[in-house]
Amino acid sequence: MVQDLDGETERLRDAGPLARIELLGVPAWTVTRHAEARHLLLDTRLVKDLDAWGLWQSGEVTYAWPLIGMIDAGRSMFTVDGAEHRRLRTKTSQALTPRRLEEIRPDIERFTEELLDELAAQGKDGATVDLKSVFAQPLPMRVVGLLMGVDGSEHAMLTQRYKAFFSMLTPQEERLALLAELDVFYTRLVRDKAARPTDDLTTALILADEGGEPLTEEEVVGNLKAMVAAGHETTIGLILNAVRALLAHPDQLRMVLAGEVSWETVIEETLRWDTPTTHLLMRFATEDIQVGDDVIAKGEGVVISYRAIGRDTAQHGADADAFDITRAAPIRHMTFGHGPHICPGAALSRVEAAIALPALFGRFPGLRLAVADGEIRKLPVMTQNDMESFPVLLEG
Repeated sequence: MVQDLDGETERLRDAGPLARIELLGVPAWTVTRHAEARHLLLDTRLVKDLDAWGLWQSGEVTYAWPLIGMIDAGRSMFTVDGAEHRRLRTKTSQALTPRRLEEIRPDIERFTEELLDELAAQGKDGATVDLKSVFAQPLPMRVVGLLMGVDGSEHAMLTQRYKAFFSMLTPQEERLALLAELDVFYTRLVRDKAARPTDDLTTALILADEGGEPLTEEEVVGNLKAMVAAGHETTIGLILNAVRALLAHPDQLRMVLAGEVSWETVIEETLRWDTPTTHLLMRFATEDIQVGDDVIAKGEGVVISYRAIGRDTAQHGADADAFDITRAAPIRHMTFGHGPHICPGAALSRVEAAIALPALFGRFPGLRLAVADGEIRKLPVMTQNDMESFPVLLEG
């Protein structure tokens, strides 16, 4: 798997705004530039409906393909378009309002302090501690668990299942079995909430009665399954990538700690420069679409390469490859998408990072890597910018 994300990003960017790629033997297009992505993400001729994919219709792609579970993840707002997408998304929006995020802010702050205590306990006396497994990973899982009404005893299981699902080292038979296990878990959760409603997103999805007909059990399950994955994976990457960038740029870290640059700016520059999602699979053309000198033919698949888009020099300037929290604001990126399918959890991820990052550096201003930056290894995942671990020392 690709360990050199910078090299991959440069090659994709150099290939043009629309590039031909191969995904584990399956041909597709990928969009690598901001302007073209912005246009295509609004184009109604590109849809999420798997049945619009020519290779799926012809049987050339089957459930044996390792990435199929990231496209055919059950019926949810992530896999439908148009009026049906609006119906399914409306229900989620009702449960993820700004007011709701403010209501859970004290919980996020409490989770953060508890995990920082655990970090301090494990990292005392100069011991190396894994910032990912102790802090960056459990924090968003606790938050999404709180929102969904998932008991804390299930968090470790879900973390392990999703990690195995995304890994390209997991045999496809095991990956399909994992999806089936998750379906059983979320179906049981939905039925329990239907019988005993509580104040959480799962119950809200079940009971929401605005924006058309109520969601079916399958639709609630599909939404939950995808939202838990997106809700914690993205935030893990955001937190770790921000810490890594600041540790690699100590002058900029000093500016942030001195209050000269806001944490909001750090978050937005991190999202642009080192996106938590590298590539998003997949949309399909319902008719031929002209993009510059190229044509996406009807039935072809399109990937959105968000990391290359975030390094687009036409959008972000000649220094787009540099992490620079002093660049001209606002930093206009599309890391959470654009158009109807923009990530519904974007605000939640930003809130978590805005609480976690200043609290982490406030408690441990001397935080530093315990290994050379070049020794940090990426997980064998095609779509997420995720690390195996992030070993740190808490004092400089």
